Amino acid sequence: MRLTVVGCSGSAPGAASPASCYLVEADDADGRTWRVALDLGSGALGPLQRYADPRLLDAILISHSHADHCADLAVMDVYLKYHPDGEASVPVHGPFGLGGRIAELRGVAETTAALPVTAWQPGAPVTVGPLTVTCAAVAHPVPAYAMRLTGPSESGGEATLVYSGDTDVCDGLAELAWGADLFLCEASFLEEEDGPRGLHLTGARAGAVAQEASVGRLLLTHVPPWTDPNAIVAEAAEQFTGPLQAAHPGLRRSL
Repeated sequence: MRLTVVGCSGSAPGAASPASCYLVEADDADGRTWRVALDLGSGALGPLQRYADPRLLDAILISHSHADHCADLAVMDVYLKYHPDGEASVPVHGPFGLGGRIAELRGVAETTAALPVTAWQPGAPVTVGPLTVTCAAVAHPVPAYAMRLTGPSESGGEATLVYSGDTDVCDGLAELAWGADLFLCEASFLEEEDGPRGLHLTGARAGAVAQEASVGRLLLTHVPPWTDPNAIVAEAAEQFTGPLQAAHPGLRRSL
């Protein structure tokens, strides 16, 4: 299983990064590479094309319906429908009502068949080739889900990636992240900013969750353009004793 950071800017695209989007690839026993996108936020569809043909994605997994995590589904719909090589369809998994959200973003009455949406069912596994995905509801102002992806390890055996989506500290997040090889975790606030609760994690809280969950590596993401990622990492390092770093576009990690 391999992770590529396409976009990691929090709340809005930044000068150096689009909003949230992460490409996960895994090879099955026959050598076929399966590809899923975790979120498709504002500005992400363009740079995604550096790493994969969007028409050949096997699934798009959406954590929640805020624009910085799903806005480019609107242009993805157009891309799939009007591409000169013919129409294509990519299945989408996301919160209930996401189909209507895509139509709203497109300014149309209803979505096309290009992006069929299935609503998340917490605890019910979703299989995409060699990947098994489970989700858990997390703490955010709209229905939001963290995801746990289990698939083949590059070194043999099995590997686990957990993506927090947007959340504050909650039981579901720590439970889902338990023992993950890589924890891709949002950290939007600094403790000194005294940000509102129930919205986002700070660097310190992300580090504490990672430590509680005994994850192997912590990759901090969703840092807003106006926040220094080094400060976020420093906060997290006070709580988490394992290897950690901030995400940046183009970063690749093998599990």
